[in-house]
Amino acid sequence: MIRRVFLPNAAALIALFASSCASSSADYSAHIVGKDKFGMPQYSDKAKIRKVRTTAYHCGECDHLQYGSKSAAGSPLRYGKIRSAAADWSRYPLGTKFKIKGLPFTYVVDDYGSALVGTNTIDLYKKGGDREMRWWGVRQVEIDVLEVGDYDLSERILRDRRRYEHYRKMHDNLHRRLVGADGSSRNAG
Repeated sequence: MIRRVFLPNAAALIALFASSCASSSADYSAHIVGKDKFGMPQYSDKAKIRKVRTTAYHCGECDHLQYGSKSAAGSPLRYGKIRSAAADWSRYPLGTKFKIKGLPFTYVVDDYGSALVGTNTIDLYKKGGDREMRWWGVRQVEIDVLEVGDYDLSERILRDRRRYEHYRKMHDNLHRRLVGADGSSRNAG
């Protein structure tokens, strides 16, 4: 008995593959709303998978010495299965949880930094100091946003810190996001 095996032609396979790739990249880019000063995409809140620029910091850096091992939220910086991260709170509000593709840790945004304001850069806390921070360097990574943080709480915390320009920029961006031009409240998510 001779069995016939159906083999689709190469053109049909290529067309099928191309259409599936096109739809997934369209879904990815559908949530991009602009670019930051580093050319990194800026995303709508609905985007769960994002490509971001990452840097690293530690509590021994000169601009962090006065805070010691405390985050901007006042909690201890974390470095274990759950790790602290700093970001522009008007983009990644306090409490935002995410994972970096290929790493087993969950990061939580509980800090911010002046160099992060207006960017899609996330600064990852490194406990090991300068050596570990330099080892990380600057990397573009893919993150999976597990949970968006609290825009209202972020705005309330920054409201009392407006005397510094970078805090004021984050606060004003959060305020615009939360309150419409007509003074009515908006949903942040």
